Amino acid sequence: MSTQLKEKERDTTFKDAFLSCRDLHAYYGESYIVQGVSFDIKESEVVALLGRNGAGKTSTLRTIARARDPELHQGEIWLDDQPLHTMPTFKAARAGVQLVPEDRRIIPGISVEENLIISQVAKPIGWPLERVYESFPRLAERRKQDAATLSGGEQQMLAVARAVARDLKLLLLDEPYEGLAPQIVREIEDIVNKIKEMGITTIIVEQNAVAALQLADSAIILDMGEVVFQGTAQEVLDNEELRDTYLAI
Repeated sequence: MSTQLKEKERDTTFKDAFLSCRDLHAYYGESYIVQGVSFDIKESEVVALLGRNGAGKTSTLRTIARARDPELHQGEIWLDDQPLHTMPTFKAARAGVQLVPEDRRIIPGISVEENLIISQVAKPIGWPLERVYESFPRLAERRKQDAATLSGGEQQMLAVARAVARDLKLLLLDEPYEGLAPQIVREIEDIVNKIKEMGITTIIVEQNAVAALQLADSAIILDMGEVVFQGTAQEVLDNEELRDTYLAI
């Protein structure tokens, strides 16, 4: 059953969840972006983190990943009983958190394969290259190609492949479908489903809310930096008033 979190606090603790965010408050400089965000996510779930532009979605992802911006001023983040809120970015990555940002951050001037190898320089590592290429055959075909010359969809595949090449527990995808053709979107969805089958928890921030909801098990909706809904993805798809109020769809 869904919960309107402004009206009623959820009766859970971080011990009940694989990922638990508790009362997160984060700032870009003096701009108050994440305003008391709390939610729990089960292991292996695919979660759509939704809201209008400026709702705080990307900032929440970056806060979980312990990126330098925004700066976490208050709150706790627990992943598999590990306190992410005490960790710098590199330690959160070693703990299994991988953020695939909207701009993908492909390293230009080196090949696809070199991008993957660099992602495995620091331990622990995840999938070996052979397995990455089995799941991303298009990357196998282009392994010697300069990564900067890949299409947008191929660069997105490479960004996700770099994440699974690490020891991955929590995958954070920021706008993975942005600018991609429908066929490439379906391929990215297939990859996320494969990752889910491996037991890896995934949070997707995506403006194409319907596509994200059709892929997700559950949904969290943000508005003005606060959680206003957490429930199943199907509940959001079935609730026209909720979609109109917070997602404009």
